[in-house]
Amino acid sequence: MEVVTHAGSETVEAVEGVHLTQLAVGERASVQHFHIEPGAVVPEHDHEHEQVGYVTGGTGVFLVEGETLSVGPGDSYVLRSNEPHSVENRGDDPLEGIDVFAPPRADPDWME
Repeated sequence: MEVVTHAGSETVEAVEGVHLTQLAVGERASVQHFHIEPGAVVPEHDHEHEQVGYVTGGTGVFLVEGETLSVGPGDSYVLRSNEPHSVENRGDDPLEGIDVFAPPRADPDWME
């Protein structure tokens, strides 16, 4: 077993106001923490990985296939492989949570 702590992991600002921390990476899945400041936007993108997430704080708005979907504390979501999506924090508090990617997203584009 391997334990990966948040404190021992590097956090990067992928785009302005969007802080991502790559946590545990296994053979079939990986875990990432996100912290999105109020007003910040993750631009539309897609990736081969299925993305399953859980919101721990704040609120966010996803735009997926022309549909606006709101998420808040206690909500979970699934983004299919190669499904274009973006997310905005339109609230007053940081949007925080955990994403799990399968297959693992061990070397995401934002780390380059």
